[in-house]
Amino acid sequence: MDFLIAQARKKYHRDLLESILTIDKEGIPSNADRSSKISISIAKGITDRLIASTQEKALGQTCGKKFEECNMQFIQNTFPYLQHLRPGKWHVIKLGNNNKLKTYDFAQYEHLNYLNELTKTNSQLAASLGNDYMVSPDVIIYRELYSDDEINASQIIISDNLMQAADLRKQNGGKPILHASISAKWTIRTDRAQNSRTEALNLIRNRKGHLPHIVVVTGEPLPSRLSSLALGTGDIDCVYHFALYELIDAVRSSGAEDAMDMLNVLIKGKRLKDISDLPLDLCV
Repeated sequence: MDFLIAQARKKYHRDLLESILTIDKEGIPSNADRSSKISISIAKGITDRLIASTQEKALGQTCGKKFEECNMQFIQNTFPYLQHLRPGKWHVIKLGNNNKLKTYDFAQYEHLNYLNELTKTNSQLAASLGNDYMVSPDVIIYRELYSDDEINASQIIISDNLMQAADLRKQNGGKPILHASISAKWTIRTDRAQNSRTEALNLIRNRKGHLPHIVVVTGEPLPSRLSSLALGTGDIDCVYHFALYELIDAVRSSGAEDAMDMLNVLIKGKRLKDISDLPLDLCV
């Protein structure tokens, strides 16, 4: 039997193994911290379980961009096939700073474009507001709006003198609805871990309307570093590991009890999940 998400997960790992999940000549995986023996041990355990081939380590920037692409493709290969659970006209794309589509091109954040234009012409306002409200998530899912004919497909629902501000109704002249913001972090280092939190808080504080899903996907092998991002609530929905089951086995085999204890805390506390959980969670 062809299990959709299981097959997509295998392809996701194969794509990573063929690109950024590599082992260099010294036997160090590309997602390991070279200065940490336990990080190397756990990362090596994961790659061994995923049957990684030995290659030179990819450049950091290349790793980040490729990880974004692999995550986007995984979502494209899974989420759109769950229409029976979450019907809609969905688009899954990489956003980032170079994409013509910006956060303010969506219904919940269109007012930010007005702020952006104001700060361009008013230096005092720019100094006061900064640009922290402008967020460019790595991967997004957004939903198209519906025409009245589509809304009325099964029975007459729309009344012209009502529902004139509903976001989902195309006739109201609104913008597409941002459904999910997915931050891709190949590894987590102390100085970069908080970037995802900052993005999340800006999406929360600056929205008008429905809050999109806000998640992080990572390949970080160290449970202590995973905890720096996963512990706590209020900003990020959840952190998803690219190979959680393999990570559990690798940590257990390493004999690092503290690392295993922390991993159990994150998993039992529903703060860390496997990438295979993400498509179904996005249906909520």
